[in-house]
Amino acid sequence: MSIWGKVIGGVAGFALGGPLGGLLGAAAGHAFDRMRGGAADALGTRQIAFTIAVIALSAKMAKADGRVTRVEIDAFKQVFHIPSREMKNVGRLFDEARQDSSGFEPYAEQIAGMFAGEPAVLEELIGGLFHIARADGVIHPAELEYLRRVAEIFGFDGPGFERIRAGQMDPEEVDPYEVLGVARDATDAEVKNTYRRLIRENHPDTLIAQGLPQEFIDLANEKMANINAAYDRIEKERKLP
Repeated sequence: MSIWGKVIGGVAGFALGGPLGGLLGAAAGHAFDRMRGGAADALGTRQIAFTIAVIALSAKMAKADGRVTRVEIDAFKQVFHIPSREMKNVGRLFDEARQDSSGFEPYAEQIAGMFAGEPAVLEELIGGLFHIARADGVIHPAELEYLRRVAEIFGFDGPGFERIRAGQMDPEEVDPYEVLGVARDATDAEVKNTYRRLIRENHPDTLIAQGLPQEFIDLANEKMANINAAYDRIEKERKLP
C-alpha cells in the first residue's frame, strides 16, 4: 500500500495524536472515501506523520502569498506522486489544513519533535516546500519568510537555513561552498569530511530508515545530486586528489 493509502485508510491519527493526528481526524470526519482499518508500526507512523506534515505545511504556505496557483498544485502532485484514486482525499486533507484557523506552528513543532534526531529528514520536508514555492518561477518574500520560520522551528539557525536554501537552487548558479555549508577558507580535509558526512546522512536508504516515505525518494535523489555537483566544482577548483 502506498503512503497515501496508509494516510487515508490507516486512520493513524489515534496513534499519531497531536495537531497532525487531529487534522487527520477532522478530515476523516468530512467523509473520506474508502475508510479502512489498520494499525501502523513505529516507522509507519513516522512516515505517515511526515506525509501529513507535508500536506499541512504546504497548505499553510499556500496562504503565505495569499493565493494557490495551478502550477503550485501541479508541482505538489509531481513531487509527491499522489495516485489519482487518492487525489480527492488528499485534496480534502489539504483544504482542511488550509481552512484551519490555527497557524502552521503546531504542525511544525510536532514534526520537529518527532524527528529531532534526524535533521536530514526535516531538511527533505523543507526541500519539498521549496520545490512547491518555486514552482511558479519565483519564491515570494512571504513564502521565503514562511520557510525560514519553519526551518527555525525545525532547529536550523540562520546559516543552516541558507545552506538548505542554496541546496534548492540551480547548482551552477549558487556558491558550492554554501551548498556544503563550509567556509571558503576551510581546509581540504574539512571539505572532504563535510562532503562525506552529507552524503552519508542524506543517502536515500538512510532517510527511509529514519521515516522518509518511499514516495518522496525523488527529493532525496535531487538533493544528493546537488551535493555531488557542489563537491565536484570545489574538487576541480582546488584540484583535490
